[in-house]
Amino acid sequence: MDFAKAIMDKTGKGHVSASSLKYAITGSKDFDMMAWELNMKGELRKTSKAFTFGGFFDSLLLTPENTWDRYVVLQDDEICSEIGGKNPRATKKYKEWKAEQQTGKELITQVEHNVAKVMCRRLRNSEVIDYETGEIVKLDRFIQGSAQEEFNTWIGDVPVRGFLDVLGDGFITDVKTSSRSLSQFKWDVRDYNYDLQAWIYCEVYGINDFYWLVQTKDKPYTCGLFKATDETLASGERKFYDAVGNISEWLIESPKDTSSFAVQGSI
Repeated sequence: MDFAKAIMDKTGKGHVSASSLKYAITGSKDFDMMAWELNMKGELRKTSKAFTFGGFFDSLLLTPENTWDRYVVLQDDEICSEIGGKNPRATKKYKEWKAEQQTGKELITQVEHNVAKVMCRRLRNSEVIDYETGEIVKLDRFIQGSAQEEFNTWIGDVPVRGFLDVLGDGFITDVKTSSRSLSQFKWDVRDYNYDLQAWIYCEVYGINDFYWLVQTKDKPYTCGLFKATDETLASGERKFYDAVGNISEWLIESPKDTSSFAVQGSI
């Protein structure tokens, strides 16, 4: 089967990405082949305040010169003062006013803007120890390189596309924000298939050193630097080929309308 032609014929898209493949991984919390197809067709767009803030923080940290092309800070002090009460932002009047502020850019509150600025400052001032040399290293080193690097290439006969947060000199860094403690991040790597993303990026660029630079979104905005082990990258590789296999089977053996899809298994 010509994989690229098959996904194009089925979905109209000529590539897969880590964010779409996660729906095709056996046992993944997101596993749902219908969701995979809808995602590929652009019919499964998920937005949330956390997602918007994460994108804003990444932009402010890595490409500040482009931030205000995409985002705008919502100046709502005056309307909140006018409405009054304990929670003016929950009122109908406020929501109607907010809807009128849409300008084609994503809205960021003043509080979110202030938090993101403090987080950026904390991250750039934070340090870790290089366990191989004993040298104290600023985290800032791990965001030095080409930011928001795009690729559109092939892994075998599978067309892949994605964006790296940072392509450094011999390393790749992915910036994450988290509402959980840093000790929980190792479970997030597995549950949210960050290992799949890491392997794809490393495979495409022929790089073995992949880092997650994680920062909590609550005070004191603690940062953590985690390097992907060989075992973690191998897990990502297994997920990649498992997903590709499931997609291939779906494209060949699923002539039914996707609304008939159901999950099956034993517990």
